[in-house]
Order: sequence, then C-alpha cells, then structure tokens
Amino acid sequence: MLDGFADEGFTDVWTPVAMSKEVGKAPYALTLAGERLVLFRDAQGRVSAMHDQCPHRGVKLSLGKVGKDGCLECPFHGWRFASSGACTHIPLNPMPEEKRRRFAATTFPVQERGGLIWVYTRPGAEAPEELSVPSVMEQPGVHVWHYAETWNAHWTRAMENMLDSPHLPFVHRRTIGGALARRMKPDSKMEMEVHPTPTGFRSSWTLDGVASDAYLDWLRPNGMSLRVPIPQRLMNLFMWCVPVDENHTRMMLVSTRDFLKFQPLAALLDRFNKRILREDQAVVESSYPVESPPVSEERSVATDRATLAFRRWYLERKKRGPSEATPLTEAPTLAS
Repeated sequence: MLDGFADEGFTDVWTPVAMSKEVGKAPYALTLAGERLVLFRDAQGRVSAMHDQCPHRGVKLSLGKVGKDGCLECPFHGWRFASSGACTHIPLNPMPEEKRRRFAATTFPVQERGGLIWVYTRPGAEAPEELSVPSVMEQPGVHVWHYAETWNAHWTRAMENMLDSPHLPFVHRRTIGGALARRMKPDSKMEMEVHPTPTGFRSSWTLDGVASDAYLDWLRPNGMSLRVPIPQRLMNLFMWCVPVDENHTRMMLVSTRDFLKFQPLAALLDRFNKRILREDQAVVESSYPVESPPVSEERSVATDRATLAFRRWYLERKKRGPSEATPLTEAPTLAS
C-alpha cells in the first residue's frame, strides 16, 4: 500500500522529484510524501521510476545496481527488474516468463523534461493526465538553472509562502521586495486578484491603486511561477515544493532568463536567486501547526486570497480524495 500520497493529499499528480543532473549511472533513492522511490537509467539514458522496495523481501532496490541490459538488480538475492517493473530473472529459481509476472516491482509513470525528472503519483505504466511543463524551461536561447535543498517544513506551508505576495516587502525587503517596501506608506492598501487558469490560478495585485507588473502563477499541485518584470527581458522563477515526509519539503528552484547567460555573471545571479529562497526558510520552518490548518483555525484577511485558494483546494482534496475534490473555479470571498 502507498498510503503516504493520500495522507499528504498528493495522489494522482505530476511532480518533479529530482534534477536530471542528480541521476547518473547509479540508482537514485528518494522519499516522496513518505514513500520510498528509486530512479535509474538504462543504457540509453532513459529514466525509470520504481517503488524502492523489492517485492521479495522488502529490501531497497536503490542499494542494487543497473546492468548493461538496463535492468535493476536487487542487492539481496539478485532479482532483476526491467523498467516496466517486470521481473526478468530470479537466480536459482528457473521459471517461465508467465510465472514471473506475479513477482513484478511497482513502477510509476516518469518523464524527463526541462532538466527535471517528473513522477506521477499513481502506480502504473501510463499517467491519465498529461504532464504540463512551462515552455520557457525548454526554450532555445534561455539560460535555465536548477537548484534544490530540503527544509524542515510541511509542503503546504512552503507552498503557501511561495504564493504569498504580501510578505515580499518584509521578508525580501533587501532583494525582490525592496521596490514594494519603498512604495508602502502606513495607510497603504494592497488589493489581490485571483483568477483560475488551466494549471491552477494566477494572482496579481495593486498597491494604492497602482498595478504591479509582476504576477504569481500556482502550478497545481505544488509549483509556483513568478514573472519578474524587466523591460525587454525575460525572467521567470519557478519553485516546486516537493513533500518528502510530514516534516520535510524539498525546495526545487528553477530560474529562466534570456540575459546574463554566461559565466561569471550567470553564477552571480544564480547565487542571488538562492539568497532569495533562503530568506524565506526560517519563517516557513517556524510555522505552527506544521501543516496548513483549516481556515477557521487562523486569522485571515483580504490579502490572503491566493494562499487561501490553495488551502481550500488542498483541504478538500485531502478530505474527499483526489477523484472527488472540487476543482478550483473561483477565489474565496473574505469579509473586509
């Protein structure tokens, strides 16, 4: 049973789980929503994803090795599994292929796109939903930078933080929130707009009636895209908050731009993006309760529309199950 996905409201979704550069010749172990997975490549470099548990005695398959035939070999008794999950060999126990079928390993749909490896959180050969990857991550002439680190936080708290624009002039006063902080007055008013999109929603805002050129997109279930307004230039920051377990989240950052693409200036800007990410860490890790609670357990205001829209989706999905959750069609209405 793979109960971790359901426990985290994370069943039947596409999510990145690793950077392409992290998965080489050796099996790559990871934990996703409390479940152990292993990624590995065949001789042609194609990636596969399996439950990191041999069906024989529960050993981690990631401790094994990949053969020249692209099969993953269990380190305990040498059972071998193809990328499809089919058991191809059981040492000391010769048997026909049709009999070995009941010894198959559990696999997951997987794709490698935009420098990331994506897994669909339902066992099976094919995903019922098409993977949607931001086109700019695969656009020629665009510099794409990938980075990941793990925070001591539940993924919902991290995700809400990434969708929360009102914190920019406070947490990011010295970086991306500086311009907004300088415009703020004691009686300033921010107004939020949240509109559904095919991949989630888009939030935009005005400060004292002046609209921002920036906007945030929620990429359902655990992604965010921030458009950074630079005249005549393209720059987008993407973040995926990938649940490891109930207390840890892997923050996967992708920066895309059509300028400063070469060293050493590219490295300077990439380090700046890492600094922006880490400005959020202490605040997010301090959140209590650890998991985003029902709306009634915290005090919310009108500028929380985007985070509450995400929270409503998450809580309904977790309560009713992925097949019954109400799709997002409008942002929550809040009393002034």
